[in-house]
Amino acid sequence: MSDAITISVPTDEDMRSLGERIAGSVRGGDVLLLSGPLGAGKTTFAQGFGRGLGIGEPIVSPTFTIARELDGRFADGSPAHLVHVDAYRLGGNDYAPGQDAIGRLLDELESLGLDEELEDPGENTVILMEWGEQMAAALAPERLEIHIDRPVPSDGGTTGADGAIGELTSDGTRVVTLAPVGARWDSWTIE
Repeated sequence: MSDAITISVPTDEDMRSLGERIAGSVRGGDVLLLSGPLGAGKTTFAQGFGRGLGIGEPIVSPTFTIARELDGRFADGSPAHLVHVDAYRLGGNDYAPGQDAIGRLLDELESLGLDEELEDPGENTVILMEWGEQMAAALAPERLEIHIDRPVPSDGGTTGADGAIGELTSDGTRVVTLAPVGARWDSWTIE
């Protein structure tokens, strides 16, 4: 495993730019796993990633569709097929007797027709999976893990100008940790 890289990302546009830069270094068959709390910037990163692949369609969270498939181009101009998956709602509590969490997730992916694509992406396919950390070992022995942390105020919420505590937002500098796993990523660096 290569050393993890940590980057401070102050704005949403900086998060999109980071996604775009990473898209410039991927190739078919790559799997990227995005993790972090709600509102951390996973979908914002995915928007930049899509922009980096030249995808003209808007990139939105696939939470209610589980997966979206989009076409673009890799940095070398060859066709790119992006499968953007949101695994947040996968892995419910309906386990078969003796079934573990990974088995349940794999069953759900199979029922959605995503299991084979995730286990062995095609030569032009890149998988970008939000909330996929629970499936990492089962699905992708070679992957780029991208964890986004957002600041959490010491009072547990955000404090407005009037002193009122509100909801957590994606505002503020986020810390992104890029952890390459597997031989594919051994010599990978971010440009």
